[in-house]
Amino acid sequence: MGDMPLHMIKLCVGVSEVETLERRAAKNEWLIVHTRMTPKRAAEIEDGGSLYWVIKGSVACRMPITDITTEGEGKTSRCRITLAPRVIRTAPLARRPFQGWRYFDPKDAPADLSSLDAGDMPEDLAKQLREMGAW
Repeated sequence: MGDMPLHMIKLCVGVSEVETLERRAAKNEWLIVHTRMTPKRAAEIEDGGSLYWVIKGSVACRMPITDITTEGEGKTSRCRITLAPRVIRTAPLARRPFQGWRYFDPKDAPADLSSLDAGDMPEDLAKQLREMGAW
């Protein structure tokens, strides 16, 4: 067991901007995410991990994971991931589309924007600088 919690990453289907997630979280909506496969390493994720959301091809934000529960058994079982109602914006990180969710190693995760001094830099400019490796 490492010192850093394990994270998850998932496409935020049907959402084109972080503000949509922020509005929903503020109303305590969308705090339960259902997925088919329960992570075998759930305990590592529940120990401070976050769900990183991919919006329009880039990791854009994360939400802390508070609980991972399996509902049902066998082929009908589903995983319920409970998120804290907090959307933390991250430095943009390009990510190709994928199905379902993936484990997301802390060393691969982008920094929170609050920990970077991006000022009022437009998100597309920040993304371009990051893709160029300049930031």
